[in-house]
Amino acid sequence: MTRRVSIFGATGSIGENTIDLIARDPSAYEVVALSGGRNVKRLAEQARSLNASLAVTAFEEALPELRALLSGTGIETAAGPEALVDAARRPADWIMSAIVGFAGLPPGLAALEQGTTLALANKESLVCAGPLLMATARRHGARILPVDSEHSAVFQALVGEEMSAVERVIITASGGAFRDWPLENLPDATLAEASSHPNWDMGQRITIDSASMFNKSLELIETREFFDIAPEQIECVVHPESLIHALVGFNDGALMAHVGPPDMRHAIGYALHWPERRELPVARLDLAQIATLTFRPPCTKRWPALALARTVMDIRGLAGAAFNGAKERALDGFIAGQIRFTDMAGVVEDVLDTLSAKGGLENAAITLDAVREVDQVSRIYAAEAIEARAASTAGLRR
Repeated sequence: MTRRVSIFGATGSIGENTIDLIARDPSAYEVVALSGGRNVKRLAEQARSLNASLAVTAFEEALPELRALLSGTGIETAAGPEALVDAARRPADWIMSAIVGFAGLPPGLAALEQGTTLALANKESLVCAGPLLMATARRHGARILPVDSEHSAVFQALVGEEMSAVERVIITASGGAFRDWPLENLPDATLAEASSHPNWDMGQRITIDSASMFNKSLELIETREFFDIAPEQIECVVHPESLIHALVGFNDGALMAHVGPPDMRHAIGYALHWPERRELPVARLDLAQIATLTFRPPCTKRWPALALARTVMDIRGLAGAAFNGAKERALDGFIAGQIRFTDMAGVVEDVLDTLSAKGGLENAAITLDAVREVDQVSRIYAAEAIEARAASTAGLRR
């Protein structure tokens, strides 16, 4: 039977890998909607090749180009945040949520409201509004399947197990571009250096987040929200080979590890075919050739974002929304050359301290409006913190 699918964030690395799998068996799928950002040329190519019903760009100013590229195809076009939400409401059996950042939350919620299966690669949704997302899924009889490699690994390790038997969950981290750098060199890390990952081929923003461990910090919070376990049961370990994606420890002392190549098509394919497990075009590991797997504890001096994640998990409420909004704005500041690589964590800490002092983060009602408001306020405070740090750095240089 043909399955109706939609892919939000189609032009990013997760979206491209999802399309790669769907394109290998095109007769099995009917593509309802595709969404992308400013790369409308690629979005149009995807829509044409998959014969999608609808193509949506997140940016309204890009709509004329998208319309021109799809003229005569019969493919509908739309643009803007509301268009993304409307597209997510179109009936589909399986929807990939791979929009990067807070922008992925509203369409994700809209998808769940139709009671479908949501393959969740947008970790910010759980970080900002985990209780809201999970409650929406329960209320509408929808299912959320994790697509982050780490959470897919945990999900797979828990098949047939009871959560009451779980003692701990261990999330692995590659360590990113700067895992072996001298600490004193980190303030001078360039944008190009932070944008190069030793193991994974990902977009710029997520690659920088990997180098700073903000990506892993989001994943720790996401683990708390998706699997509903206590923060003290969640661990992180640096695993440079990126072959073990996560481990689950049980009350009998056993550890269940998910081992696989660093290829996102594994987690995507598992979610796409769930509850079945089907053949995937990923490398098969030769353990004798690998020979050694290494692990080491993460250094919070190198990656202060990890400590901030612990703070967020302790506060809960709207702290995740504040953390993510500040993080996204701090990343913008680094990419724009306003602050140094090591300033990003300081900006986020400043915002959390400011908003915590004002009150309202802890025990707050988590609604989409409340999350959106905290996201916007945190970005304003982050911008102010960036300006202050930029001025301080400029003064030191003078």
